[in-house]
Amino acid sequence: MFKLVESRVNELFKRNTSGLLNGRQIGVEKESLRVSPEGGISQLEHPVSLGSALANPYITTDYSEALLEFITPPSEHIESVLDFLRDSQVYVYKKLQQGEILWATSMPCVVAGESSIPIANYGSSNAGQMKSIYRRGLGHRYGRAMQVIAGVHFNYSLPESFWPIYKDLLGDNELSLQDFQSEQYFALVRNLQRFGWLIPYLFGASPAVCKSFLGGAETNLEDFDDSTYFETYATSLRMGDIGYQNNKESETGVKACYRNLDSYVKTLQCAIETPFREYEKIGVKVNGKYQQLNANLLQIENEYYSTVRPKQIVQDNEKPIVALKKRGVRYVELRSLDVNAFDPLGINETQLRFIEVFMLFCLLAESEQICFSEREEIDQNELLVAHQGRDPTLTLNYNAKQLKLKKWAIDIFDGMQSVSELLDQHKVGTPYQDSLKYQRNKIMDPELTPSARMLNEMRETKEGFYHFAKRMSEKHNRYFTSLNLSEEKNNFFDEASKKSIERQKEIEASDTLNLDDYLQEYFKQT
Repeated sequence: MFKLVESRVNELFKRNTSGLLNGRQIGVEKESLRVSPEGGISQLEHPVSLGSALANPYITTDYSEALLEFITPPSEHIESVLDFLRDSQVYVYKKLQQGEILWATSMPCVVAGESSIPIANYGSSNAGQMKSIYRRGLGHRYGRAMQVIAGVHFNYSLPESFWPIYKDLLGDNELSLQDFQSEQYFALVRNLQRFGWLIPYLFGASPAVCKSFLGGAETNLEDFDDSTYFETYATSLRMGDIGYQNNKESETGVKACYRNLDSYVKTLQCAIETPFREYEKIGVKVNGKYQQLNANLLQIENEYYSTVRPKQIVQDNEKPIVALKKRGVRYVELRSLDVNAFDPLGINETQLRFIEVFMLFCLLAESEQICFSEREEIDQNELLVAHQGRDPTLTLNYNAKQLKLKKWAIDIFDGMQSVSELLDQHKVGTPYQDSLKYQRNKIMDPELTPSARMLNEMRETKEGFYHFAKRMSEKHNRYFTSLNLSEEKNNFFDEASKKSIERQKEIEASDTLNLDDYLQEYFKQT
C-alpha cells in the first residue's frame, strides 16, 4: 500500500543522508489542571511565583486559570524535550499552594457546575483582555467544561537543509522553496488526518469520565459505577463526541480546506468573517462587557477544532493566518494526544519516537487531495476509534471501502518500517525501530493500550474514574516532589518568571489604543 514511502526513503539514503535530518525540531505542550485537596478544580489564581501567564514562554495557562500549560522549547533531541518537560513540572510542583495537585488525566476531576471553572486572566493589556474575552466566548458557545479537557500537543518541523534535497528528489522546478515547503507540509497534514485515527487507538487514555463532567445531560455512555460513565471499547472519549468540537461550520457550508495554504487561509478567514445567528443571540458587548470577540462562526482561527494544524510563528499581535500567508508553514502541530496517565510527564520517549516516525511517514507517503466524501470518512473514523477502537470487529472507511482496523493498522506499520530505519541512522541502537515494534504489539493485542489498561485497573481496584485519576495524580505528585532541580535550572525558571512579569508590565504600559479600537485593528489584518 505504501511502496512510494519505501522508494522515497531509498532515494534519501542514496543522497548521502548522514546529516539530512539534523536540526529537525520537536516540541511538546502539555496541559494539566490544578486540583484542590477536596477533588474539585482549584479556585486559586495562577501562582504569582510562576510569572505572567501572558508572557512566560514555558509555563502558562490555557482556557482556565486552573489549567496549566507546559511548553518545551523546540529541540532536535527527544531526551532534551522530556528533560525540560520534567524540570518545568518539578518547578511548578514546588510552587503549588494549599495542597493542590496536578491532575494526571485528560478528562477533568469533579466539575461542580460551569461557575466552578474560572476563565484565565491575562491582565489589563489589550492583548491580555482579548485572550480572556476569547475564552469567555468559548464558554458561551460550547460550555466551560469542554474547555478544561487536557491534552498533549506535538510540534514538528524538518530542518531547512532538508527541503532543497527533497525538492530535488521530487523533481519540482516550479515552486519557490517556501511554497514547496508549505505544499509538502499540507501533504503531511492531509495524511495525518487520513491515518490519524491511529493516534487515539494507540495512545487514547480517556475511556471513562466522571459523571459530573456531563452535568446531568442525557448520554449514550454506559454506567461503570455510580460516579463514572464509560464505553466498553472506547479509547479516547476526549476525541469523541463529548469532547470539544465546533460543528457550526458544516451547517453553513464553511469547512477548513487542506488543499493548499491559500485554500486553508481563505476558508478560515471566511469562517472568522461569517456571522452566525446563534452566536448573535449571545451578544458581543453586553452592558459594556465583552461576551465574545465577535458573533461569527469563529472568533479567531484557534477556535477551529482540528486534530492537526499547520503553523507559523506569529510576530507581535499578528493573526495566525496572516503569518502563514506571509511566511508559509513553519511546523505542524498534532493535537490528538491524550495525557498519558501512566507516566508522570504525561508522555514518554517511546511515544515521541513513534510519533516522529509517523509524522515523517505522512510526509513521504502519497497524499491525494481530500474530497467531500473522504472528509466524511475521516471524521467518522475518528469518532469510531474514539468510541469503539478496541472492538475486534471494528471496520473503518477508506476510499469508499470497509477495512478492518487491525489490517489497515498493520499496513501503515509496514509502511513506517523504512522510515524508522532512516531515523535510526547513526543512532546507538535502534530506538525508532524499537518504538515501532512496541506500538505494533498494541495492534496485535488491544489489551496493551492505555485505555484498556485504565479500565482493567479500575475494575481490579474497584475504583471509578475519579478515584483512579486521583490516585494516579497523587502518585505523580510524590514523584515530582521527590525530585530537586539544580541551582542552574531553578534559576532559569525563576528568571523566566521574573522576565515575564516585567514583559507584561511593558505590554500594558505600551497600549495606545482603547480595547474597541485594538480589536478593530486586529481583525482588519489581511
